[in-house]
Amino acid sequence: MTQPRIGIYAGTFNPVHTGHITFALQAMEAAELEAVYFLPERQPWRPKQQVEHFAHRVAMLKQASLPHPQFHVMELDDVRFTVQRTLPKLQQHFAGSQLVFLFGSDIVSGLPNWTHIEQLLQQSELVIGLRQQDDLETVKQQIEGWAVQPKVLSIFTSYAPHISSSSVRDALQRRTQTQGLLKSVQRYSDHHWLYVSLAEPKR
Repeated sequence: MTQPRIGIYAGTFNPVHTGHITFALQAMEAAELEAVYFLPERQPWRPKQQVEHFAHRVAMLKQASLPHPQFHVMELDDVRFTVQRTLPKLQQHFAGSQLVFLFGSDIVSGLPNWTHIEQLLQQSELVIGLRQQDDLETVKQQIEGWAVQPKVLSIFTSYAPHISSSSVRDALQRRTQTQGLLKSVQRYSDHHWLYVSLAEPKR
């Protein structure tokens, strides 16, 4: 019997945008996934400013996932995700399934420095979506230099590699439109007055 293949997509999602959604859809096709589970981080592992409350980010993810029945939002108690603590929880929850982790190429340079990363790479598959600033050959060379190679690796160019949460946040703060802004996110943000406290960007 073939193992179910489950995509795990962790991130801040501050807020979720079309780049996240299209990447997840691409990953489903490229890695033949039955489902993708979005794992919003309660506290980002990288210093970030103006991160909205976890409950709001979860709510926006759930709204954005509604048109896609294979998408789900999973809330974990972990303040920060770590291989040592979070991976066993996921393996227990999805027992009998092959976990496939979805990452943007911006994490490739730092991923080998994660504590216990060899455990993740040896047991799980990776799907890497190329961001605007990265090219395929450079990312491949970086990964080939890792001490431990992924169990299985897929790399492809994202359909929306240039879209960022920062540009979407700025549009929400200004109550304007921008590429990548989901209508469901705009409605939710406007209703709850999210991101309005953002400082004016420097000129």
